[in-house]
Amino acid sequence: MSPAVRATTRELLTLAWPVVLARIGIMVMGLTDAIVVGNYSAEELGFHAIAWAPTSVVVTTAVGLMLGVQVMTARFIGEGRQEQTGAVLRRGLVYALQIGVGSMIGLIVLGPWALSQAGLEDGLAEGASPALIVFALSMPVYLVYVACQFFLEALSKPKPGMIAMWVANAVNLGLNLVLVPDLLGLGVDGAVASAWSTFGARLALMLFLVWIILRLPEAKGLNIFAKPRPDPVAAREQTRVGLGAGASYFVEVGAFAAMTFIAGRIGGAETAAWAIVLNIAAIVFMAPMGLSSATAVLVGRAYGAQDRAGVLRAGLVGLAVVAALTFVVALAIWPTAPWVIGAYSREATLIAIAVPALVLSTLFFVADGIQVVAAQALRAAGDVWWPTAMHVVSYGLVMLPLGWIFALTLGLGVDGIVWSVIVASLVSAGLLTGRFLRVARRV
Repeated sequence: MSPAVRATTRELLTLAWPVVLARIGIMVMGLTDAIVVGNYSAEELGFHAIAWAPTSVVVTTAVGLMLGVQVMTARFIGEGRQEQTGAVLRRGLVYALQIGVGSMIGLIVLGPWALSQAGLEDGLAEGASPALIVFALSMPVYLVYVACQFFLEALSKPKPGMIAMWVANAVNLGLNLVLVPDLLGLGVDGAVASAWSTFGARLALMLFLVWIILRLPEAKGLNIFAKPRPDPVAAREQTRVGLGAGASYFVEVGAFAAMTFIAGRIGGAETAAWAIVLNIAAIVFMAPMGLSSATAVLVGRAYGAQDRAGVLRAGLVGLAVVAALTFVVALAIWPTAPWVIGAYSREATLIAIAVPALVLSTLFFVADGIQVVAAQALRAAGDVWWPTAMHVVSYGLVMLPLGWIFALTLGLGVDGIVWSVIVASLVSAGLLTGRFLRVARRV
């Protein structure tokens, strides 16, 4: 291994581990909500899950729209124009408030109506709607936090975001334990109370990171406090990166949500089994997500410096590290699948479906990790819309039809759904990795 590769690997890992822990914290927060609400009332857990489903699609898409903050900050640092990064943050905060308020209003106005039209069992839409509205109220503060987090990560300061996330987890747990059973006698409990806990945790996230940024020793040098001069070229590129990432995230999360509906056509036990497998896969996916962000920062800097070798090296190191990590995770989960599933449920029928599906799902861990790192590396290198197009092909045109055919037409059930994810992940990983190699060589 050359000294340059060793240095890049060391820098990647130093940047990645706090980001990975922060991303895992997101999943832990959701798991905390489910456990506390589920222990309080199974009916309220159903309300919570239904309320969160449409919100999660909007949140994920909105986070993608904010990715331009990270990419453009890293590029300006690579170009040696650190004084321009404050303008990136300020634009990002404006975008965060615009997108956050727009999403909030859209969810409040359309969310309850959409639930009422979804053909849910009697009472589900009515019970879930108040929680959905509270989730919507936290959108602006959450997106401000995301903008601040992306900015700090691009500055190679990921630890505040990690600390903030785990402090917020503590806030979320404490609020859930007090509010869900309505220990204070406020007249609000269950799913709605848990949604207010999420609001409190997101507010804590935002306040913590805003405070950190305002206290940065280099804040004045980054022009964080100065009104930026108009820069329409940089503004357009920041928006373009965000639109491409947001579209990709929407396609992915929407496709996987559709797979849940396919599982629902098979049966209740199959739906629950797929939900468990998907939850485990999502937790595993947080590690590649963290590595993809770290890779994007290094690629973005090299791209800003017009360092072709650096762009290629950073991308390949990121791909190699994520492939090794996900391979190890797959090897660990394969033999322990019965114990992992057992932590979710003791029901024999459910375990009989979920265990083989989880074992099978380990076959897409590596490809899924590679494709997300390659996609982020491409965006950081200025190739914004190719990842979006490939996600449409892989998850929209390949995974969804195959999921229907394998699971329903061929009668493979949940295993059929997993096979469709395996194929789609391999297609996506192959196309995006090949594209990155081509783009990196012509930077």
